[in-house]
Amino acid sequence: MVTTVKAALQEFIKQETSAGIVLFIAAVAAMIAVNSAFNPIYLAFLNIPVEVQFGALEIAKPLSLWINDGLMAIFFFLVGLEVKREIVEGQLSSIQQASLPAIAAVGGMAIPAAIFVWINIDMPQNLNGWAIPAATDIAFALGVLALLGKHAPLSLKILLLAIAIIDDIGAIIIIALFYTADVSTISLVLAAVGTIVLFTMNRLGVVRIASYVLVGTFLWICVLKSGVHATLAGVVAALAIPLSAKDGTSPLKHLEHILHPWTAFLVLPIFAFANAGVSLAGIQVSDLMAPLALGVAAGLVLGKQIGVFGFMFLATKLGLVQRPQGVSWVQLYGLACLTGIGFTMSLFIGNLAFVDPEQIETVKLGVISGSLISGVLGYCLLRFAPKHGYETIGAGTPKIA
Repeated sequence: MVTTVKAALQEFIKQETSAGIVLFIAAVAAMIAVNSAFNPIYLAFLNIPVEVQFGALEIAKPLSLWINDGLMAIFFFLVGLEVKREIVEGQLSSIQQASLPAIAAVGGMAIPAAIFVWINIDMPQNLNGWAIPAATDIAFALGVLALLGKHAPLSLKILLLAIAIIDDIGAIIIIALFYTADVSTISLVLAAVGTIVLFTMNRLGVVRIASYVLVGTFLWICVLKSGVHATLAGVVAALAIPLSAKDGTSPLKHLEHILHPWTAFLVLPIFAFANAGVSLAGIQVSDLMAPLALGVAAGLVLGKQIGVFGFMFLATKLGLVQRPQGVSWVQLYGLACLTGIGFTMSLFIGNLAFVDPEQIETVKLGVISGSLISGVLGYCLLRFAPKHGYETIGAGTPKIA
């Protein structure tokens, strides 16, 4: 059992770290496209009108919104699968295991948001972006850990995964509560009916994935039309997928296995390509010091360090949790820096928070600069941190709390 868990963890980390490299390439490609002769083609590509109509039902959006509302629903569906599995039988299945990453994640969301609000307190038009620096991009963060090789012990990677999963849960709650437009009562009622059908299928022991996909698509359409962000439909549908079936199989794990490569190497890179393009024409140092960009960057760099590391340190000193085995305080501080790589999730929340193109461009500037600084700082700290009780893959399953 332990060997199987370790093999699955190693495969997951390897896949996520490779995804970080692909994400980086997609982001660079977007930057090149925006700042070159390909700019008109890039913008035209994002604004391609795409329309789907069935009788009176019509969904007409530019391609960029199909990516943000449609493809990202698949990503959030995968997040929902991971969250359910971890809570039921994984790293979040007991209070002891979940305590340290939960405390770290709470600090890593609260302090960055507070720093953003503090910097933008006199700019009310910017305050809707308070949640942007609260996010962590797990693929990029694990990509940096992969570059470190033996300098990053396995227990550190497990802790980062757990923090990121709890961070995703927080992001889902924030999107649901704070980034919802005017709602349509009829669409919400239909979405509730779809949700009831999904969980009834679960209770009745339905294991055919196609059935859940069909009802989940209906749910996505209803949520999209309701004014609540459509990606939340992916999370709800995922929570209804059975973790285990009577024949001993796991529909949830099967779906997770299938979706991981598609999400890592297609969905997220496409999102990054569509959203990471920042025009560098005329950018000056003063632009980085604008309250919106500075609030995002400072939240990611300083807020994550203070929140994640500070909360872990205090909780450990108070005896609430234990420091992970074989991990030094310097390494934990380096991990806290890596959680400041917001990128994908920060860009996603930024698109929900603002509609003004100028504000969105400023957010991108803050996200990219803050994520870059956090990544470089975290890498340097972990690369040159004193070797302290490194664990190997074969040394058994390390504890994180």
